[in-house]
Amino acid sequence: MLIKHIAGATRTIGKCQGYMGLPLRDEPIHCTVNGPATPSMVTAWEPTPDEIARINAGAPVLLRVLGTQHPSVMIEVGDAP
Repeated sequence: MLIKHIAGATRTIGKCQGYMGLPLRDEPIHCTVNGPATPSMVTAWEPTPDEIARINAGAPVLLRVLGTQHPSVMIEVGDAP
């Protein structure tokens, strides 16, 4: 997956730690567990042509979380350009 710039980005994380830098948009959401105005961070990703072909062939989209504790996450498909 390729990191994309997300519209309305509010900051970039990870660059000072040696990573490429990940633009994100801070946005509160209504969460059925944590309630209204739950803080969230949204990033944008673009699959490569090879990844698109594998997804179309039935391969799953995997989310890898670094560390030993798994935070709450959501995965979804954004709007088409």
